[in-house]
Amino acid sequence: MAIHKEKINPEDDLGFGTQPVMKSQPVINKDGSINVKRTGLPFFSTSNNYHSLITMSWRKFWVIVFTGYFIVNILFACLYVSLGPDVLDGKSGNTGFDRFMDAFFFSAQTISTVGYGHISPRGMIANSVAAIESMMGLLAFALATGLLYGRFSRPSAKILYSEKVLVAPYRGNGWGLMFRLANLRRNILIDLEMEVVFGYNEEVNGKAIRKFFPLELERKSVSILTLNWTVVHPLDENSPLKDMTQEELEKTQASLSVMLKTFDDTFSQTIHSRTSYIYSDVVWGAKFKPVFDRNTGGQVVLDLSKISDYEMVG
Repeated sequence: MAIHKEKINPEDDLGFGTQPVMKSQPVINKDGSINVKRTGLPFFSTSNNYHSLITMSWRKFWVIVFTGYFIVNILFACLYVSLGPDVLDGKSGNTGFDRFMDAFFFSAQTISTVGYGHISPRGMIANSVAAIESMMGLLAFALATGLLYGRFSRPSAKILYSEKVLVAPYRGNGWGLMFRLANLRRNILIDLEMEVVFGYNEEVNGKAIRKFFPLELERKSVSILTLNWTVVHPLDENSPLKDMTQEELEKTQASLSVMLKTFDDTFSQTIHSRTSYIYSDVVWGAKFKPVFDRNTGGQVVLDLSKISDYEMVG
């Protein structure tokens, strides 16, 4: 690969380390997460519980909430049933299953402090269990409310990146390495700063190491993201990747790490977005199709479904 060695600081790994990439495993995943598996933690480690609960997907979060809710009610229902058939006044079930369901719904009413009054505990032990469950319910719902607030209030970037990186015509007879992005939300993003880091494996003294260096961009920052932004690295005489080929990229497990920093005008906070591209994401001799048009009233219409659309060029 024709890389200008003088432009590379071999000690500047930009925080990624020098471990070589194997089997097309990028340092940064497409969704922006870091592709590192952590081991050696205690089985019941709680250091990441809060972070996991506010960053996991909504589907997984609700599965955990409802699963925990049903498990707790089932355990307390079993406890009420084990105390005997006469610990709950107002129950209507005669069979074992009916008595369990009465206990289950009584537990649900107790833990949520609803208390319809149809079923009530009898005796010191049953009342003590109900009091403990009621206290646990108050704490659990307060915790769930805090987690919901944390999930809704946590500033995050929703940036849509093109699926491919194109080697496209650039400024007449030139070529450029480019991808594009757009904001999925209706909020205003200002002071956007882009950094693209090229990484590849190189054999040094018989040992493969990972090397990184930042690519010079046509434009590293924009003041406000109103439409889409096509990020371009010119493949001119100053580019260390001027004579790159697909075969060389694959051989060296080359990748692009994309890091975006911007200011969210809604939350008045700085937010970050990350993604990555590997050698198989590069398309030679193509250009992006237009992603916006105007309606009959003259207003600009941005079609985000076309952010990845491209066409081959001769």
